[in-house]
Amino acid sequence: MRTQSRRRPRAMFAAAAAGTLLAPLLSGCWAGAGGAGSGGNSINVLMVNNPQMVELQKLTAAHFTKETGIKVNFTVLPENDVRDKISQDFANQAGQYDVATLSNYEIPIYAKNDWLHEMDSYVAKDPGYDEQDVLKPMRQSLTAEDGKLYGQPFYGESSFLMYRKDVFAEKGLKMPANPTWDEVADLAAKTDGAEADMKGICLRGLPGWGEIMAPLTTVVNTFGGTWFDKDWKARLDSPEFEKATKFYVDLVRKHGESGAAQSGFAECLNNLTQGKVAMWYDATSAAGSLESAKSPVKGKIGYAPAPVDKTESSGWLYTWAWGIQDASRNPDKAWKFVSWASSKEYEQLVGDEIGWSNVPAGKRASTYTNADYRKEAGAFQEMTKEAIEGARPTDPGVQPRPAPGIQFVGIPEFTDLGTKVSQEISAAIAGRQSVESALKKSQKLAEEIAEEYEGR
Repeated sequence: MRTQSRRRPRAMFAAAAAGTLLAPLLSGCWAGAGGAGSGGNSINVLMVNNPQMVELQKLTAAHFTKETGIKVNFTVLPENDVRDKISQDFANQAGQYDVATLSNYEIPIYAKNDWLHEMDSYVAKDPGYDEQDVLKPMRQSLTAEDGKLYGQPFYGESSFLMYRKDVFAEKGLKMPANPTWDEVADLAAKTDGAEADMKGICLRGLPGWGEIMAPLTTVVNTFGGTWFDKDWKARLDSPEFEKATKFYVDLVRKHGESGAAQSGFAECLNNLTQGKVAMWYDATSAAGSLESAKSPVKGKIGYAPAPVDKTESSGWLYTWAWGIQDASRNPDKAWKFVSWASSKEYEQLVGDEIGWSNVPAGKRASTYTNADYRKEAGAFQEMTKEAIEGARPTDPGVQPRPAPGIQFVGIPEFTDLGTKVSQEISAAIAGRQSVESALKKSQKLAEEIAEEYEGR
């Protein structure tokens, strides 16, 4: 499969992605990110401001810098802001930042456009890093079409079903070992109203390519649907895509949380934590919050694989990973930082100094054999590992795909397309239009994208 990013010069690529991942390039007018790049014995790292990254920042000087002599200058920003800044600096190859946090959505796209430094040569010279310990789906998702590795994961996640074990016991219900979506719908009906103000299930309904479209696309996959077929024909009006979407919308409207059309990850986490829902299908990373010391549902939650229909598995795959800018002035020193920040040794450091519940897990097999981690994350660690290992980023459905991705389509235009489609489907959840109407509009949007790729 070849995509337009190999055919178009960088300016054309940026223009093609207007309103998407690379939209900030248009307003930047190719002026560059500004400021001086790294040099000497220092590197500049641009990263998202999630708690685990902030902990990394705190540990770096006393450990990495002390051991290597390499000073790390961090720029830490909220997710939307950091994506904008990364896309501008890396697309311009301005070289202001040596390393940045990128997901498995961006890394293959950036690699195709020659914005990233390959990492195979570094891995080959760094046997202590133990690349084979990195979970295979993570390695696959950070490998570009040329077969080279362009990212190393900081932590990873898949998706699974979370449910209240105590509520199920009280109702005489049992969660199947490998539930189907039909079984989940039946359980949602039976647990709806099990406690005062409790609904059967929480599913994201908030617009956004990374909000409602993440779980919904996994449902589409397992129901036999796809955004595009192998020839880049848009398939949002197919019977399979429509069946999956109607199922999702009907389930959340009948037995889902109140205000579903405005509920995203944070809202569903709160709903399950506060006893307002009996089940929740979402990211495996949520388990750490549910099982934290202060969680009112600690010890009450059961975990099951992502529900399926036609496929053996359906969990998504996501990672915040490290990418090295191709224009970096210090790629060797950048690799030393990446190697340290993604290593088994760093996980041990976090476990010893901060606590094993804070370890950036979901990327290495060795994490799940570590006795200290297993003790801390016993309720969910094995199910998380199985979900990640069972994810199929290059083959998530029942038919060949033209681009990688489970909960997204690995093309630059998907951020804009996915968000627009999500708005239509969220409107269906809110009761403002039918699923048929939502998908009819969505199909036209997808066809516009397909025209850029068909026949290539």
